[in-house]
Amino acid sequence: MVLTTTDVFERIDALVPRVAERAAEAERLRRLPDATIADIEDDDLFRLIVPTSLGGHGLDVGTLVNATRRLAHGCVSTAWTASFLVMHNWLLTRFPEEAVAEFFGGDRPWALAATPLAPTGTFRPDGDDHLLTGGWEWATGIHHADWVVVHAVNPEVEFSNRFFAVPADEVTIDDVWHTSGMRGTGSNLVRLEGHRVPGRRSVGALDFIGEGRPIDGDALAGLPMAPVLALLAAAPAVGAAEEVVEQYRRRIKERVLAYSPGDRAVDQPAAQMRLAAVMSELSVARLQWDAAVAEVDEAAASGRRLTIERRGALRLAASDTVRRCRGVINDVALGAGASVYFEDAPFQRHQRDVEMLKGHVIFDWDRTTELAGRIALGLQPGLADMV
Repeated sequence: MVLTTTDVFERIDALVPRVAERAAEAERLRRLPDATIADIEDDDLFRLIVPTSLGGHGLDVGTLVNATRRLAHGCVSTAWTASFLVMHNWLLTRFPEEAVAEFFGGDRPWALAATPLAPTGTFRPDGDDHLLTGGWEWATGIHHADWVVVHAVNPEVEFSNRFFAVPADEVTIDDVWHTSGMRGTGSNLVRLEGHRVPGRRSVGALDFIGEGRPIDGDALAGLPMAPVLALLAAAPAVGAAEEVVEQYRRRIKERVLAYSPGDRAVDQPAAQMRLAAVMSELSVARLQWDAAVAEVDEAAASGRRLTIERRGALRLAASDTVRRCRGVINDVALGAGASVYFEDAPFQRHQRDVEMLKGHVIFDWDRTTELAGRIALGLQPGLADMV
């Protein structure tokens, strides 16, 4: 059965209360609970954007990112990890056809891959194979992965960057993910030393992060990686802000102010004004994020190439969306009272997760605005800029 967007949203909405109940467990485990992975598999969501010709549902960016946004209402770490595991299926289709058949030709038409993107490894050719050495952070979802995709350079050849797919049981995992936020993502470091990788499991960096090759039934065909990654990675922040604002609205209606004769927060102009202000800011964030997502989907559907100018603007929109959502959450915190910081309060977990999420390199505000401004002035982005 091929799912529709409506099917996906219905399944995600039913999953939200379950992942919310397991959010504390995910933090304790520092990975997603096995029950959550099983739920996502049972709901047949891992092949959401796998091209239909490879046995997937072939759905678009809008479906993927909005499913992620909805899931983040329950747990930001879960939404982040699950969405990356889903999205990385699309990136696996960029490997040579022999490898694609290996990834998707088994008992199930999808694979779970952790994909740390930084080029912190080295390789050297050895016949038709490559010998790969390095350490890569941060491998989100590594504890659930079948494959690990890593980025490396040949130190003897300029501009030699390549990506390599390695079975997950062949890497060493360093347990370093001891963080204050996004704990459930299990984004540990992976290492390899002189590891032999067959040539079929290697692809040039430009082919991997660029526009890819046409595949029948691929709703994301022709899209470069960076805009999709940026808009997807912003989705948990949007969902978290939506949930926090709703929690604040409910809390205002129930809260009685301390050090008062029984004053209710709902009657205080300051609380009413704060609620309206964060609702307005969240609306602005949604408007620009929704518009960016729609532009990406339209480009894929029409076959229109995204220019460097538009790709820079899309990355800026994603980064600004996260910046605004973080601001919304922090503004709510100023007027929500101390009890939202109890360990079992969802608010404090959402706040910590988004605070950590904004540290992803693609949301670095200084680098993003420099890049967007540079492109707007007609200057070429640098070789290492992710657009």
